[in-house]
Amino acid sequence: MERELALEFVRVTEAAALATGRLMGRGDKIAADNAAVGAMRRAFDTVYIDGVVVIGEGEMDEAPMLYIGEKVGAGTPPQVDVAVDPLEGTNLVAKGLPNALSVLAVAPRNCLLHAPDMYMDKIAVGPRAAGCINLDAPVEENIRQVALALGKKVEDVVAILLDRPRHEHIIKELRRLGVRVKLISDGDVSAAIATAVEWTGVDILFGIGGAPEGVLAAAALKCLGGEIQGRLVPENEQERERIKKMGLKDPEQLLFMQDLIKGDDVIFAASGITDGDLLQGVRYAGNNATTHSVVMRSMTGTVRFIQATHRLDLKPHFVARECSVTHKAQRFAEA
Repeated sequence: MERELALEFVRVTEAAALATGRLMGRGDKIAADNAAVGAMRRAFDTVYIDGVVVIGEGEMDEAPMLYIGEKVGAGTPPQVDVAVDPLEGTNLVAKGLPNALSVLAVAPRNCLLHAPDMYMDKIAVGPRAAGCINLDAPVEENIRQVALALGKKVEDVVAILLDRPRHEHIIKELRRLGVRVKLISDGDVSAAIATAVEWTGVDILFGIGGAPEGVLAAAALKCLGGEIQGRLVPENEQERERIKKMGLKDPEQLLFMQDLIKGDDVIFAASGITDGDLLQGVRYAGNNATTHSVVMRSMTGTVRFIQATHRLDLKPHFVARECSVTHKAQRFAEA
């Protein structure tokens, strides 16, 4: 992929963030998601790629835009896989809470795992602890290995995970060990990325979240030198069959970074919608808006933070048009 594409992908996430930011705190997660999806889809039309959505808003019959298998871009080379989450944290925007993002990842064709819309058990760390974790190991062993790698006492390690009943046993064990625990209501892509960014203070992520979010997190961590491991968690036989159709003979296969992201070239971009640990949210001032974004590429290891000011009257196709798409299935809205 040409390096100039990195800025084009930032423009795509910026468009989704700009369209969604004004809905912060209004209590309507469906409207927020629709705005992000519509703006991102329109922005993709301006990018010179021959892209296919491999992780998106659902199947064709569930989502009229950014559905799995949809072609995006201007239809010119390079041929790429596209993974998107136009609004990572619908509840976060609706409630005005931190860490809502618009995110995407792009890699050469057939390099991103076509993760189905189901659960994935995950563990993730930053570059200093990469190679020290094992999803199948006990929580205590992973914590002690990470503490050793980081040169910290166990009680100084910070673990992050979704605040869900299914994680009570992990939380109980972490607290027994004296680990500091950071519970989040939504948004485990930003949580996984936080493990690889020093100033967030987060060291390790545990727990079950969405599988598509696991692939997006893997793209970012590959760029940052971190590590994520995952295992799909099918809830029924239909989901097990779907995993097999993906090409995984064992539905319970332990997935490493190379299984989630093949090859050496992936670009990850994100724009903040609400203020968070990694990015600031959208700021509006009359006819202007300011966005804060990050774009990174695994091939070069380059990470760029971009603050941009936008004249909203010159971008009506991104921010002023009402989006009429049908909301995607809400299976993971409260996951």
